[in-house]
Amino acid sequence: MKKIINLILITVILLVIVSCANRGTPNGGDIDETAPSIIKSTPENYTLNFKTKEIRVYFDEYIKFKDLQKYLIISPPIDPIPEITPLGTASKFLEIKFQDSLQSNSTYVFNFGESIVDNNAGNVYSNYKYILSTGKYIDSLKISGTLKDALERLSPEDISVMLYEIDSTTTDSIIYKSKPKYITKVTDSTGIFSLENLKNGKYLLIALKEENKDYIYQNENDKIAFYKDIISLPKDTGSYNLKLFKENLDFKFSRPKQSSNNSISFGFNGELDNYKIKLVSKIDPSLKSRVIMGEAKDTLYYWYSSNVKLDSLQFEVRNNSLIDTLNLRLRNQDVDSLKIKALQNNYISFLDSLQFQANTPFEKIDKTKIKIINKDSLNVEFKTSLDTIKNIYSFQFEKQQEEDYNLKFLPGAFTDFYNISNDTLDYSYKTKTYDDYGNLRLLLRNVEYPAIVQLTTKLGEVKYEKIISVKGNIDFKHITPSKYYVRVIFDVNKNNKFDPGNYLTKSFPERVSHLNEELDVRAGWDLVQEFILK
Repeated sequence: MKKIINLILITVILLVIVSCANRGTPNGGDIDETAPSIIKSTPENYTLNFKTKEIRVYFDEYIKFKDLQKYLIISPPIDPIPEITPLGTASKFLEIKFQDSLQSNSTYVFNFGESIVDNNAGNVYSNYKYILSTGKYIDSLKISGTLKDALERLSPEDISVMLYEIDSTTTDSIIYKSKPKYITKVTDSTGIFSLENLKNGKYLLIALKEENKDYIYQNENDKIAFYKDIISLPKDTGSYNLKLFKENLDFKFSRPKQSSNNSISFGFNGELDNYKIKLVSKIDPSLKSRVIMGEAKDTLYYWYSSNVKLDSLQFEVRNNSLIDTLNLRLRNQDVDSLKIKALQNNYISFLDSLQFQANTPFEKIDKTKIKIINKDSLNVEFKTSLDTIKNIYSFQFEKQQEEDYNLKFLPGAFTDFYNISNDTLDYSYKTKTYDDYGNLRLLLRNVEYPAIVQLTTKLGEVKYEKIISVKGNIDFKHITPSKYYVRVIFDVNKNNKFDPGNYLTKSFPERVSHLNEELDVRAGWDLVQEFILK
């Protein structure tokens, strides 16, 4: 019996020691995953006949704001914007202070999105809305819809979707100078939007991807989507599908600048089409000129050669129906010397032409002073072509697998606009095997011709393009192994490019279809893919 008592006593002592040891080993406690909760609001949410200057919303723990500017939407917009705290610190309540800025008989919605978090763990109180009415009831009408980019595969994010209240005196220019009546945002890749707590009336539906975030359309920088017809509530509550695009700007030449001793730059905005730069000053009749597009594609360079020293020039510039007169006073600058730049790297594909660009206009080429030699020291036949707008000479020749090519320009191979020739230039190139590239055949269904077929990266960068006008398979041969997406543009006006819409003319972008799946083009493989266009 005594042994049993001793055994029990020893067991108890051991348990006490283990228990003490466990208590002495901290584990940090449970992780706080609980979002803050609202205790009360003064005035209460959904208050009618709102007349106070201040709102307080109390929480059960300290809260702070995270990215308030990004998430907070006040609809309709209030000017001046209310003071909202806490800012830069933590508090157990959020506060909204008004000036005399609320309209009578109106419903206001404060949507805080994901901006309210607890102070310690950052747990989010999601999509909190405080709604008030300065009238006798809360407006309850609603419209919803989806938003997609007209050209790009990925759905746009951080887009403002807006309703402008209109009447018989409202013009289309309202979006350029006035803020909307109601606002919501598309904040993720779903493209889904919802405008709620709307009142009866007639509205214009607009979406903007803004640079300035001021709810005013500025077509120089912003993208726009619009619904063509007037929405009349409550009759037209429903779902609307919008397509976002960047408008082509109205064409405008900027003031000319002297870019070198014999060249003048004409910057421009908008689509360049059927343009002309004409010197109207009465000067040396032997003057010669050439117009070249800059690499950035937003500047034209007027190059001239004259035997007479010039002090100033006057130009007539045209682009379609636009006609303008521009003046420039000249000053002495350094004379340009001919510099030639190769546009390819060491390895060239079987699709490439070798291209060379000069800083001054090319005037002529002497093919007898140019040689392309392979690794067996045999001459390779070639053809040349000059793009006078881009000032690029291209060299086309048949390429063999795993071959080395040496391209040599002897002095005088190129002569520029000012009768300056090149020094000796040497370039070396290599080719890979056919199996180092992949082939893709597209079987298009339901396509309307003509169409532009593009292979793009995940982010929409165009890597390969074909313009098709007749039915048949589309073959992309010897392309770099990679993952591609397929985009088909329905080229309605047959100008070989995508045309966006225009808000004022109420025209929509050309139709674009995307193949949903990613294509993995592998080296040495022939991939065949069917694409049924919708």
